[in-house]
Amino acid sequence: MTVDIGIDWSRKKHDVVITDAKGKRVSAGTMPHSREGFAQLGVSHQECRVGLETAYTLRIDYLWQVGYEQVYVIQPNIVNKSRGRYRQSGAYDDQRDAYVISDLLRTDGHRFLPWHPGSVRLQQLRSTVSFGQFLTKQSVSQANRLDAVLSRYYPAARAVFSWPSPIACHFLLAYPTPQTSRTLSYDAFCGFAKQHGHRQPATWFNAYERLQANYPQAAPAIITAYQTQATPLAQMLLQTLTQKSATLAQLQTRFEQHENASLFASLPGAGQLLAPALLVKFGEDLVRFPTAATVQMLAGTAPITQRSGKVNHVAFRRTCDKDFRSFAQQFAWTSLAQSPWAKAYFQAAAQRRHSFNPALRCLANRWLAIIWKMWHDHKPYDEAFHLQQRLARRRA
Repeated sequence: MTVDIGIDWSRKKHDVVITDAKGKRVSAGTMPHSREGFAQLGVSHQECRVGLETAYTLRIDYLWQVGYEQVYVIQPNIVNKSRGRYRQSGAYDDQRDAYVISDLLRTDGHRFLPWHPGSVRLQQLRSTVSFGQFLTKQSVSQANRLDAVLSRYYPAARAVFSWPSPIACHFLLAYPTPQTSRTLSYDAFCGFAKQHGHRQPATWFNAYERLQANYPQAAPAIITAYQTQATPLAQMLLQTLTQKSATLAQLQTRFEQHENASLFASLPGAGQLLAPALLVKFGEDLVRFPTAATVQMLAGTAPITQRSGKVNHVAFRRTCDKDFRSFAQQFAWTSLAQSPWAKAYFQAAAQRRHSFNPALRCLANRWLAIIWKMWHDHKPYDEAFHLQQRLARRRA
């Protein structure tokens, strides 16, 4: 007999309901978040399907390690909207949600695909991409705060080097006030730039002129107040940028070791972060995305059509993998500089829609279809071949 196990998880305990082929509860209870707790399931790996609302957690990793391969990740919004099938009052608790998950596997199991974590290399890539994305957001937040502080007392420090960058942080730590930078000679400035690895000596004179420009001067008390904030912010930003650089180097090494690296590295403008990020989002399971539309819907680049009678409304897709959408749109933007057809496609979409974001999303949607075809055929991207295919479709 095959049974379905629904798990409503939390950090310290998990509510579990086991149902049979007719939807009848076989057992229900609460298990602790421990090896002993998972051992309480007491069902053979081959005789059950397990449903949870979350992926990329230690719970699913552990279930896979001990042999449960029929593990399904059911989106929380599906569980929320399915509660009304079992209780119209709107009341719910963790045990009832666990039953809903279990019974959804019985009634709608054919609509879900079992979760596959992928190879060890893919899991390492997924973790590193996530950390790199976190560091990117952190550096932007810290740079914006430091920029706001510098604009109040020391705008020259913001204008000297590219922003944000490690050398800009080093400069602020070495010369934390306008008074200290005023005493800096041009030779000393060049020595500082050379010491910190700045490789564009032709720009040093203009940078020094920006530093010595006649900016408005804040009062001494204001300078003291904001300088005490700027120094620790510069230290934090420098540490984040250094860690981000090391993480991207590690990500590139792991990316190059993956068998699909050549596919995603061939994408124009993908770069150090976006190529591995797109590889991680596509994964290795070809069955998971049988058509390009399934990828486009998951990434949220495909719009929603609401059609009934005389009503025909196209809406923005909000329920999606928002990280996937962010990666797809970032790649669409970076591809404009290296792909002539992408630039032309974006410009045409912008003229039709009179807006930047919808046009970029249209291009990202088109790119995902191309990447899906590459991924399925296991062939790197070829700009010339793609242009030939577009021309052939126009003539047909």
